[in-house]
Amino acid sequence: MVLLHDYVAKVPMAALVAIMIMVSISTFAWGSLRDLMRHPKLSSLVMLITVIVTVTTHDLAAGVAVGVLLSGVFFAWRAVGMLRIETHSTEELDRYIVHGQVFFASADMLYDAVDFQTKASTVEINVADAIFWDITSVGMLEKIVSKLQGRSIAVRVEGLHSRRHGLIAEQSDEPLLSM
Repeated sequence: MVLLHDYVAKVPMAALVAIMIMVSISTFAWGSLRDLMRHPKLSSLVMLITVIVTVTTHDLAAGVAVGVLLSGVFFAWRAVGMLRIETHSTEELDRYIVHGQVFFASADMLYDAVDFQTKASTVEINVADAIFWDITSVGMLEKIVSKLQGRSIAVRVEGLHSRRHGLIAEQSDEPLLSM
């Protein structure tokens, strides 16, 4: 185009716009409109909102940014539902078995599941079937342990492995963590 700029400059702007419109029409996947009903509703919603933002603002970057942000929010919302915490209590032991993804959006669920007013002398938290994704989740586990220990309750955290929980370093001098 640089070499032919003298010739391109002679092409009327309306002709260039018509070419761009025809390229857009021919490259658009018209079948995707039919697939909106078959795809997951949240994915279709993200796609529609991205298109609306792009068309109304005339800014593709704004549309993409909104689409990425919405996808992240919807993912976090779905992932929160994947966390399960089983509770088994006796007079001497409260046992919590954590299953699923623990991250900034689900860390509060872990905290809320723990009974800090327990009469048990020992609390065991088994995280062998859980994955801690970020600093917030690790901090929440530390907060739980600290609060229980502050009430003179012995705490065992089972199933912490640095290979599985990359954010949690194995510490051999730490009696709290049983690896």
